[in-house]
Order: sequence, then structure tokens, then C-alpha cells
Amino acid sequence: MFDLIVTGGLAVLPSGAEKADIAIAGGKIVAVGAPGGFAATGATRTLDASGQIVIPGGIDPHVHCKWFLPNPDGSASDTDPPDVVGRAALHGGTTTMIDFTRASQGANLQDAIAKREEDWKGHCACDYAQHIMVEGALPVDLFGQLAEAIQAGFPTVKIFTTDITPSRKGRMVDFGDIWEVFQVLKANGGLGVIHSEDNDIVMHMYGKLIREGRTGFANMAEVHNTLSEDISFRRVIRLAEKVGATLYMMHTSAASGVSAIREARSRGVAIYGESLHQYMLYTSEDYKRPNGQIYHTYPSLKSAEDQAALWAGTLDGCINCVATDEICCTLAKKLQGVRIDDTTGGNAGVEPRVALMYTEMVGKRGYSLSRFVDLVSTNAAKIMGLYPRKGALAAGSDADICVLDPADKRMIRAQDLHETDYSPWEGRQMEAWPCLTLLRGKVVVENGTWRGSLTDGKWQHRKVAPELLAGPVL
Repeated sequence: MFDLIVTGGLAVLPSGAEKADIAIAGGKIVAVGAPGGFAATGATRTLDASGQIVIPGGIDPHVHCKWFLPNPDGSASDTDPPDVVGRAALHGGTTTMIDFTRASQGANLQDAIAKREEDWKGHCACDYAQHIMVEGALPVDLFGQLAEAIQAGFPTVKIFTTDITPSRKGRMVDFGDIWEVFQVLKANGGLGVIHSEDNDIVMHMYGKLIREGRTGFANMAEVHNTLSEDISFRRVIRLAEKVGATLYMMHTSAASGVSAIREARSRGVAIYGESLHQYMLYTSEDYKRPNGQIYHTYPSLKSAEDQAALWAGTLDGCINCVATDEICCTLAKKLQGVRIDDTTGGNAGVEPRVALMYTEMVGKRGYSLSRFVDLVSTNAAKIMGLYPRKGALAAGSDADICVLDPADKRMIRAQDLHETDYSPWEGRQMEAWPCLTLLRGKVVVENGTWRGSLTDGKWQHRKVAPELLAGPVL
């Protein structure tokens, strides 16, 4: 007898979408078969998904929980912790999130990892992992520690090529140290996850606009501009190409970034692209709307032409994942900065992401269900070293499942969500909404009712598959 059978739904399997039943036992998918095929075996519980769409749980590869948030007055506070964000993720059908451990926050990297785990273990209802973030001038003993961390299940290393704002000195890693990190990644099967902007251009534009008195945040796209993305992407790609390192370009925001990825992939460079739902659905014109800060995350929103290039990238393989760059804070915190150099980045978006992208991709643009699932789950699992444990409805995979109900065409309202007191997606009409979320076979959300626990989430050991490192296979 199985623990659970999800029956009657249109299941998005690795082979495509088809009517199928999914049998679960011991937290794993143990069999996928024809509708009604497991009836004779029986189960402790059967869940009827007739008329609904069954997909692997969403994976958000770019979130920031309990994260340092600078305030305009020079003080700082933390964003909402995994306790809040993990629950919201599960309500929205996302079952795994990947956050960051800052190497600088410990006596050594192992210490930093241990301290960061204290923020998560017993504090997150969904599964999680951590990218290692390196910043500033890197100590010479860090490179050996990075090699050890990659082997210990932390294969992705975050690097900044800019300080982002003048007040955040110490984020940018110089190219000599990036070169050294890339060699470690190449030797140990790691992946570079890059915040890529040209620091000279960005800081020049901060100075220029400040001198001209054009400091309002609505001018953000002039500072974090398309030229900066173009120059920086190409420089980072060239360095990785020489070393043979694999790249994942975080929050690609411009057509110039998409083009740089596309050209590199045509040469066989192992490179993958991420964009954010903000960049794909808002432009710099939205900064001019009331409370326009709610649409911002760094680098910046760009033009409608850039937006179109991002959507094209999701179709030709240049944009492989749609993430959130989650920063969960109150509306007051999000609005506290009003200048180009103090506006709060990130967004509260982990809960509506899956439904929002289903609406935009399948509902409005005619994407196949398989491509939609690739962009919100499967590709992230593959690139980040979680597949096929995560990101697949297949025998042997974790029973992480989201069931979307196309009959639930709700309008997004912040008051109905579980993150904070605002949503940048307020008033958007959805084409479906999750009605059921399973985490490793446990029903954690059912028809909006919370059944999970902060002890449910588990850290996930990761190892990037060699074929993902060898060339652009997605």
C-alpha cells in the first residue's frame, strides 16, 4: 500500500504533460502510471486532482531571508526570516529555496556556514540550500576553503563585480580574485553565480546624476544601465571561457545581457541565465507610478525592448530560470529609500511566482506546460545540482508536488498572501492558483489551509552534474 496517490491530474512529467497518477511512499515518488492504475494497490490517502495540473514543486534559486537591509540613516535591520518566507513559498507551490551564506560572516568559511544554518534549521517549512557569497578583497586561505565547501555540497559561489551603490563598498571582487575563484570552480565542479555590472560605469553614473541633481529613484535605469550589463557580462564570460569555468548569470535584466549569453552559448561556453519576474513584467516606466520603489530590485528595471529580449531568451535557452531575488520586508521599509543610492532592492514575490508565471507563460503566451515547469522548477534543479531529487515527477524523486487549479482565477491581493503587507503584483488576475502543495510526500498546504511545520524544511546537499559544467545543455 502506498502512503498517498495523487490521481486524475494532468501531470507534467519529464517526458511531457499527460494524464497520470502519482504514487508516493516514504517521502518519495515510487511510481507514475496510467490513471486508475494504482487503485488495486491502494493508499492511505488518495487525492483527486481531476481537472487540475500537477507539477514538481517550484524551486526559487535566488532568495534573501533574514538579510542585512541598510537604512538611509546609516543603520540596518534584517529582512523577514525563513520562518515567514518558507511558509509563503509553500502556499505558492514553491518547495525549495536557495539563499546565501556570506563567507565574511565567520572566522572561516566553515564557521560562516554553521552560523547561517542556525538561521534556517528549525526555522524553515520548505527545503533549502545556500550559495556561498564572497565579497571584497578575498583572503588567500579562502580559496582552499571554497574547494572544501564545494565538495561538502555547496557547489555555487556568488560573486559581485560591483559595489552596487556608493554606500556598499566592499561587495565588489576584483578580477584577479575572480580569476582565482574560477580556477577553484573549474577544478572542483563548482558553478559561479554572478551579479554582473561594470563598477566603473555604475559609479560614474551615480556621480554624474548626483552632480546634476537627478537623484530620484526613477532615474535608476540610467545608473544601472544596459551598457554596464553588456561590458560586464562579456568581461566575466571571457574570463570564465579562458579558465573553463561554468557561469550562472543572476538577474539578467537587459537585452545586452541576453545577447552576451547567447553569443557565449553559441561558442559552447557552459553558461546559464536567470531573470526575475520583475524584469520580465515591469519596466523603468513603472518607477514613475505611485510607490514605484515596490517594482525595483538591483540592477534596475529596463525598457520594453529589454523586456522583450528576456522573454525571447526563455524560448531559445538563454534564460533558463525565473527567480525572485526575494527581499521580504514591510511596505514602509521598501519605500524608505527615495534616491538612486538608497532605494531598497528585492521584492516580496516568492508566493505568487509559480501562479504568476503560469499565467504569463501558459495563459497569455502559449508556452507549453513543460517549458513553464522548466523555467520555475526543473532547470533550477538541474543547474544547481538538485536534479533528479528535485524538479521532477519521476520514480525516485522527492515527492515535492504543486497542484495548480485552473478554476481558481483569483486576483492577487496582499491581504490574501502570507509574506508582508504589500505586493508588487497587487491586482493581477491569475489563470490558476495552487490548491495543494506536498513537501517530500507531506501535505503542507491544502486548499489554502496550512498543514506544515517549521521543522519540515531540510538543508539539501548539492552536486552539479558534469554534463551541466561541460557545455550549455539546457
